[in-house]
Amino acid sequence: MYIPKHFEITDEELIYEAIEKYSFATLFSQHQGEPCATHLPLTLKREENALYGHFARTNGQWKDIENQQVLVVFQGPHCYISPSWYETSKAVPTWNYVSVHVYGKVAIVEDPKLVFDSLDEMVNKYEAADSPYNLKGTDTGYIDSMMKGIVPFKINITKTEAKAKLSQNHPEERQKLVVKNLESTSDQNNLEIAELMKRNL
Repeated sequence: MYIPKHFEITDEELIYEAIEKYSFATLFSQHQGEPCATHLPLTLKREENALYGHFARTNGQWKDIENQQVLVVFQGPHCYISPSWYETSKAVPTWNYVSVHVYGKVAIVEDPKLVFDSLDEMVNKYEAADSPYNLKGTDTGYIDSMMKGIVPFKINITKTEAKAKLSQNHPEERQKLVVKNLESTSDQNNLEIAELMKRNL
């Protein structure tokens, strides 16, 4: 990923937070000699420096992915920045965004306990705190039959790159104008970018 120095995120904690918050990712690999991508949720195991997820068994991408160096893209909030918000007419449009690229080697997971624990962790992450649904409370036979339809995997992380393009290359007063205009909308991406920009001011 092209990352000018002033847009680079080097703080490991911030990178982990972005991965966990924007965890519906795109996993790229080579499949039958061509680029291939799957969109799927992933869970981060910080202590293992690894990501866990699963393919549908009918998705052929898994068949030749083991031991490949893959790329996973976590896309955070993003929005258009209009030059009309600036104090000058000498400006052009741009886009602000947050993105994390993770590289790693894939291993297919076959240990039934590890598979179940990984799925249970994912369910617990996305279910509301007061949700009555619990994987451990679901019929065991049903869960076992459903697990036959997936291919769980682990990505051992070898490298991460993270970028937050938040108008850091503009003067502070101009950044404040951008924040003001973003906050005047109800768009969730705009509001998230505005909040991230304010942290940097």
